[in-house]
Amino acid sequence: MKAQSSRLRQITVMALCLATLLQGCTLSLFQFNAPTLPSATTNTPDPAIPTVTPHPMAQTNFITTLPEPLQPGETLTIAVLDEVTGLPVNPTTYPMAARDPLTYTATLPLPYNTVVKYRYIKRTSAGQVVEDTTKGTSIRYRLYYAIGPADVTDIVADWGDKSYARPTGSIQGRVFNTDTGSPLPNVMVSAGGIQYLTDSTGHFELSGVPVGTHNLVAYSLDGMYHTFQQGAAVVDGQVTQADMRLAPARLVNITFIVSTPAETVPGAPVRIAGNILQLGNTFADLEGSLSVAPERMPTLNLQADGKYAVSISLPVGAHIQYKYTLGDGFWNAEHKKSGEWVLRDFIVPEQDSTFQDSVETWLAGNSSPILFEVNVPSTTPSGDIIYIQFNPYGWTEAIPMWPLGNNRWAYQLYGPINTLGSFGYRYCRNGQCGSADDAQTSAANTSGRQAVTSITAQDIQDTVNAWKWFENPEPGTLVGAAIVARANGFMAGVEFQPTFRPNWSYFIPQALINAQAIGSNQIVFSPTWTYSSVNPLTFATAPGQDPLWIDSAIMLSQAKTLGLNTAIFPQANFANGSSATFWQSAPRDAQWWQTWFARYRAFAIHYADLATQSGAGTLILGGDSIMPALPGGKLADGSSSNTPADAEAQWKSIIAEVRTHFGGKVYWALPFVESGLDTPFTFLQDVDGIYLLWSAKLATSQTATKTDYANEAGRLLDNEVAPLATVLNKPIILAVSYPSAAGAASGCIPDAGSCLDWSLLSRPNPDYASVSLSLQTQSDLYEALLIAINSRAWISGFVSRGYYPPAALQDKSTSVHNKPAADILWYWYPRMLGKIQ
Repeated sequence: MKAQSSRLRQITVMALCLATLLQGCTLSLFQFNAPTLPSATTNTPDPAIPTVTPHPMAQTNFITTLPEPLQPGETLTIAVLDEVTGLPVNPTTYPMAARDPLTYTATLPLPYNTVVKYRYIKRTSAGQVVEDTTKGTSIRYRLYYAIGPADVTDIVADWGDKSYARPTGSIQGRVFNTDTGSPLPNVMVSAGGIQYLTDSTGHFELSGVPVGTHNLVAYSLDGMYHTFQQGAAVVDGQVTQADMRLAPARLVNITFIVSTPAETVPGAPVRIAGNILQLGNTFADLEGSLSVAPERMPTLNLQADGKYAVSISLPVGAHIQYKYTLGDGFWNAEHKKSGEWVLRDFIVPEQDSTFQDSVETWLAGNSSPILFEVNVPSTTPSGDIIYIQFNPYGWTEAIPMWPLGNNRWAYQLYGPINTLGSFGYRYCRNGQCGSADDAQTSAANTSGRQAVTSITAQDIQDTVNAWKWFENPEPGTLVGAAIVARANGFMAGVEFQPTFRPNWSYFIPQALINAQAIGSNQIVFSPTWTYSSVNPLTFATAPGQDPLWIDSAIMLSQAKTLGLNTAIFPQANFANGSSATFWQSAPRDAQWWQTWFARYRAFAIHYADLATQSGAGTLILGGDSIMPALPGGKLADGSSSNTPADAEAQWKSIIAEVRTHFGGKVYWALPFVESGLDTPFTFLQDVDGIYLLWSAKLATSQTATKTDYANEAGRLLDNEVAPLATVLNKPIILAVSYPSAAGAASGCIPDAGSCLDWSLLSRPNPDYASVSLSLQTQSDLYEALLIAINSRAWISGFVSRGYYPPAALQDKSTSVHNKPAADILWYWYPRMLGKIQ
């Protein structure tokens, strides 16, 4: 119970942070022609400011070994990184001196009890080269916890411009709560620049670590547990076991009060960007290699005296780095008058405290601010937020604009623009630039609209004439039908697509409301882990691509608050290509299969634990991507996947172990293949139901009608699916996926001589110009299937797959978000559930 209470405490803290964040949309906003301060609801409290004393410094010697001597003219530096501003943006670099041709040293004064993020950089005549892992991936950063004077020994495995063959081993273990002994998920474990987020059992594994002694660090992303570090010796081809125990931190209330400079636009939302989850850090490389997301930052409240303030619960002893901003950690963040970046830091004290700060300026250099004003179409959904995205060296994270009313939005850009000259920018909806774009700048390779910096203030006024994929939203055409109310327990649901971006968290509550508004009683979440390496096999949470444990827990909690039933359908991302490419390139020998089943088992248990903690009613295993791992599995080309002889036993064992972690219903996601369901796997007897992934061909003729679709769907259900239901004697949920594209009814949209993987039509993937949009086709297919199941009471549910949560788009994807197909569900779902007669 203590472990569950601790996790619930984390969810509560993060949920309160999100609630604070959401206040940013309810600010009383300014009028440019006559700026006035919004009415304040609270006064600035008298601050109980802690005594400011300089941080005592720990002299730390960094000693690193290189893979080969530097070439003449090359130098080595150690870069201490700033993840709040952006890892490549504001590093503090220190030259390193050669002790011998392969060993370099540097002594850094580091404040006590701080967590330092750093990496090594080789400077050549062609520029700088960042160190790599032995797998050829760039090192984001190494971690070091400065608790006193010390020597830190590191090994540079590779450089970005050259790889080396070297002996490696691995470090594995588990992370536990010191007080309760319970395992800790969502802890970053790092050694040699390789990072891993622990799963629900506290497990981590760092593979491809160079032989030698490394600094092993366990770091809590939200600071709720104190950082722990120890040495770890890695031996060639061996596994070093290392369990770690982290002490929980007590929460105190920290109040931030800040005075802003005269150039601040009255009423503009001021946020705090920082280095922990609660302050917007995603621990990921977002667009432009930035890491903090404005949607996830706390928003300060404007006070009667013109100052801004916010109170946040923070863990005692956590090292906090932060800055104030009108954008994110890079755009419109505070600067010194001299133009330098500002990065504040402190160690959270033992008692409630108030910090009073002052922003010197939002400007950086001599360039004057640029005011962007934009009129957007009247068809823009009322709840949408308009964003602006800048392109100084490549597209960076989009920034929310400020609403003026009457479809007008504005954003004043202060900095850093002094060195840009000209730069690109574009507008989009709900932060989904590249997906929900201004039609004028929607091309995949767009450089956007253009702006030029000046020493004179500018007011750029734009008009968005149309939104891409929402130019003229088409309503659905509804046809009355005699709908049979289903028995209690019928699942009428929506499945969110498995793609995830950190700024989606802001828009999930509205997506849940929208799903409920069409009559859904069930939300199926599809959280993911990522295969980042085939061999050695690495399968774990990848920040920025996969939702963190806390992200999923909050989304599930939000759905339950609305009274929606929840299910978890965990799926896989593939960092280096498609599922087919992954399986084709895998060794698939006995040892590799053993590792694969062990990792999938951990994956399933992780989400079984999440389902238990969150109160989800159903856990769905299986799916398209694991088909080659089933008994007698096949690759995409039809050849054998060489699954082990005990595959059936492996799956039975995984399901049995999942049930020891989760007491709800366990379903199996089985892709529908015509004439492929006649010999069900034995282990399917061990699950509670079948989640049938349906995208079957319903027509061979382009002139086929909705009635033809319904008749073919009925034939397939009776001849193919009903026998399966009889054999298994388990409920069947029809999980439907059809894109809004011409040819979807045929089950195959041609693509270079084969059939297109329909998931490629989902956002944020680029558009397939060769595929024709057809909203009516998707709508007709949905209605035909609903007609077919209307007379088949043995079908226990209907779920629409691929829902795109952050924005309504009438695109070619399988999402029904604000498409005519959603209108069909709006008509059918309440009647099937007996809510409307």
